[in-house]
Amino acid sequence: MKKIHLSALPIALLCVSLLAGFTKNEGPPKKNNVVAPQSDEATIKRGKYLVGILGCQDCHSPKRMGAQGPEVIPELHLSGYPAGRPVGKVVPEALKNGWMLFGPDGTSAVGPWGVSFAANLTSDATGIGTWTYQQFKTALTQGKSKGIATARPLLPPMPWFNYTDMAEEDIQAVFQYLKSTKPVKNAVPAPIGPDKLN
Repeated sequence: MKKIHLSALPIALLCVSLLAGFTKNEGPPKKNNVVAPQSDEATIKRGKYLVGILGCQDCHSPKRMGAQGPEVIPELHLSGYPAGRPVGKVVPEALKNGWMLFGPDGTSAVGPWGVSFAANLTSDATGIGTWTYQQFKTALTQGKSKGIATARPLLPPMPWFNYTDMAEEDIQAVFQYLKSTKPVKNAVPAPIGPDKLN
């Protein structure tokens, strides 16, 4: 019978327990079972992904007509309704018949509320460049203009009510991504009330 040297036993047990920990947890043990926070780069990457799948650019990015239909103008990505663009003629008869209409590139909409213009979401001061995280969260989850609790409600078609239960880390990721975008100077016009459409 072969004798096992007792001094090797603690080392062998340590190796077995470490291997078991790695295979069971698929990585090194987490400290106090808390997942480490993502890096800024990972958070921004997730924010970009979320902005893409949430369809933010559908309304907030000016477009031009391409071979396959409207295409986002890359240098104006997420900059909202172009300030220098004249508002097209609104057809009040369509509104009286219950229609809600979008402008040619989706950055403006008209309905019983009047005409609304998609906001500039870039990091410029005319966008959300000076906003705090709390302002952004208030706008996104409570539907308040400029993220100010006492401000007017955000107008259609902004679907803020879809984001009321959005996970905090997802809101933070979207905010960090938008703050990292190239600033585009574009002061979006104020909405036009329904009484001014005729």
